[in-house]
Amino acid sequence: MSLDAYRGFTMLLLASGGLAITRIVEHHHDFVNRFEGKWFGKPWALFWQTASSQLQHVEWTGCTAWDLIQPSFMFMVGVAMPYSYASREGRGDSWGRQFVHALIRSFVLIALGIFLRSTHSDMTYFTFEDVLTQIGLGYLFVFILMRAPFIAQLVALAAILGGYWFFFFHHPLPPPQGDVTRYMTEVRGMKPEAWNQFRGLAAHWNKHTNAAAAFDRKFLNVFPRSGQEWEGKKFWINGGGYQTLNFVPAMATMLFGVMAGQLIRSMRTPRRKLEILIGAGLLCFIASMAIDTTIWPVHFDKLTYSFAPIVKRIWTPSWAVFSAGWTFWFLALFYWIVDMRGHRWFGWPLAILGMNSILVYCVNELIGNEAGGAEAWLPKMLKIHLTAFDAAAHTSLVKILYGTGTGAPFWREFAVLGLVWLICLWLYRRRLFVRI
Repeated sequence: MSLDAYRGFTMLLLASGGLAITRIVEHHHDFVNRFEGKWFGKPWALFWQTASSQLQHVEWTGCTAWDLIQPSFMFMVGVAMPYSYASREGRGDSWGRQFVHALIRSFVLIALGIFLRSTHSDMTYFTFEDVLTQIGLGYLFVFILMRAPFIAQLVALAAILGGYWFFFFHHPLPPPQGDVTRYMTEVRGMKPEAWNQFRGLAAHWNKHTNAAAAFDRKFLNVFPRSGQEWEGKKFWINGGGYQTLNFVPAMATMLFGVMAGQLIRSMRTPRRKLEILIGAGLLCFIASMAIDTTIWPVHFDKLTYSFAPIVKRIWTPSWAVFSAGWTFWFLALFYWIVDMRGHRWFGWPLAILGMNSILVYCVNELIGNEAGGAEAWLPKMLKIHLTAFDAAAHTSLVKILYGTGTGAPFWREFAVLGLVWLICLWLYRRRLFVRI
């Protein structure tokens, strides 16, 4: 149940939209500074500013809590795989039949990711950086590695991450007046700091000028493009810096999850499993800190270097290891609370979301949270029906959720999250689960 609870917690964060806290902090300074001059004024402001920063992605290097949603989701795919295929093997499925199932699952995940990215396009929008697409691209390879011995899995991890590091390192840096740099400055009007974050060795991982970005400029132009942005033009950059080849190091994230799942299924004592999970997280954390010291909170001149910066948007090898450290620790925490301590009351509300994680993700992408200031379908329907309810019951729910008050965005996102949870509860009680 700890796995479902951890997955549910991750989907809870995703579906919550951060409860609009970042929006409130950015647009309501009077709320953040309302206790200025009092002894608790600074802690109050610091709390909301910290919450805001942790509920949005970093621009390029580093990490926030929001950045750990995707690696957690991918890690848990790996954790679930040993359980899923052990169940299939117990039903008598041969390896070949399981392989075909993994192949079909990969294809469906890729197709679903493309479908979700195409919802606001006038034609199929071929892009492969969606989390479902990324999982689908690497799923079959991880399935094959799942049956390998532990040592072979470690060798595969080193080969994946080391090979991907060399792929970036081997890619030549653009000249000062090359096609890429000239396009950034003259056509896109971008300042150098927007795409030229690093110097020296780390410059191979700069935004838009790295090896994976160069690959996408060839690969994505194989597919048709349309719409105002693409009409008569070729694909050039992904605005956020996300790349198709992210799935390669992301396979390491899923493989870390496979190792964790095989550990939990093993005959070791629960205490020993917990110790190994914590130790694995610590080892990953130390290794990533040794690879990139620029992320340290305290800097030392003689120890400031970066063999590979920790960047989630291009899933650098150091990010794969760094984020795995956190996911190991999160899984250990849920395993200790839910499975070892037996606090199922804590895990059950989260597991309701976790057992229908694909559905929650699709609902969130299609009809769930507000994006770009426009109301999504679910908030819009909620407003329509609450208006009728207010008229009948003489309440003011619409004013609370959709008014101009400081807390309105928060309560609106909270209400939408509650609706999603109730949908999952209804499905859970009827044993209806969306699975691929």
